[in-house]
Amino acid sequence: MGNLLAMGIFALTMSISPGPANMITLSAGLHHGARRALPFVLGCTIGFTALLVSIGLAASILARLGPVWQIGMAVLGAAVIVYFGVRIAFAPTGLQTEDRPALPGLWQGVLLQWVNPKAWGACLAAVSLFELAGAGDRLAVFSSLYFVICLFGIGAWAVLGRSIRRFLVSPLRMRLFNLAIGGTLVLLAAGLVADGLMRSAAS
Repeated sequence: MGNLLAMGIFALTMSISPGPANMITLSAGLHHGARRALPFVLGCTIGFTALLVSIGLAASILARLGPVWQIGMAVLGAAVIVYFGVRIAFAPTGLQTEDRPALPGLWQGVLLQWVNPKAWGACLAAVSLFELAGAGDRLAVFSSLYFVICLFGIGAWAVLGRSIRRFLVSPLRMRLFNLAIGGTLVLLAAGLVADGLMRSAAS
């Protein structure tokens, strides 16, 4: 029971804390509403859970690859996150239909998590912390628990985006919001790459 509680706290902390997927979800919720952002939220949840299971099953193989693959994933993931960040930063400032940035879909959410350094870091930490490598039962329990918590954790950012819509009715406020979210994504990408490089150098 204690281990299950620890798993739940870990899943909630990682899924609801600011990160690339949550920042994009916040923007999607603002511009398109929480309900229309749901496919992207579901995609992020499916993508993360699939990544978690894959890493849990292949942990021994990944350990033998050394730090090179971690650096490669960090750089690739950062490039994707920066792409989303730039698109959001320079999105139109109106809330009308024609001014909205494109709504990310389910498959974009799935693929984002597979190149998201934060998601990789969370999965690797979970596999190590809860000894999930090769442990089918524990991996299944943790993955199922994480799926439910992650769905609500990321979904909360879509609801938040919808809730702050009324405060961003002016073009100036919207421009500042877009720049803040886009800039945050770029900074997150840089930080995640730096963290990956330091981890690789230390290993």
